Amino acid sequence: MEKSILQYSQYHVTMNEEKTIQADTKKLQVATFAAGCFWGIEEAFSKIKGVKSTMVGYTGGLFDNPTYRDVCTHKTGHAEAVQVTFDPNEVSYEDLLNVFWSIHNPTTKNRQGWDIGSQYRSLIAYHTPEQESFARESKEKLENSGKFRRRRIVTEIVPASTF
Repeated sequence: MEKSILQYSQYHVTMNEEKTIQADTKKLQVATFAAGCFWGIEEAFSKIKGVKSTMVGYTGGLFDNPTYRDVCTHKTGHAEAVQVTFDPNEVSYEDLLNVFWSIHNPTTKNRQGWDIGSQYRSLIAYHTPEQESFARESKEKLENSGKFRRRRIVTEIVPASTF
């Protein structure tokens, strides 16, 4: 008899282990951030204790499964993003937001460093009402901190869509 395989992060497990994996994933949460080129963002988040996996991709666009070429036309509405799966018992969403704000310039519209285009915009895609609240509060706190002097933070805070 052939065993079924369940894809979990970067690991493959047999059906016998599936129930254990599903029980473990119930405590995990997902966060999605866009802050320029997704490779650099992914590297920053992958080093955080409590982050269980990261995945790069596109979010916020007009259709599912865009190619790199599609996104580079600047007509799809997608942003390069990283989806972070984390254990909130080890790292809080607020801590992930602090990392997000620290790894890019949230005052530049459609640009991070040498990368220019709408796919490089700053964006937080929230998955729960709590994430939305934390994201908006952290943005307001950062704006009021004076860190960016009089420059406005242009980071979008939007509901998570297809990744």
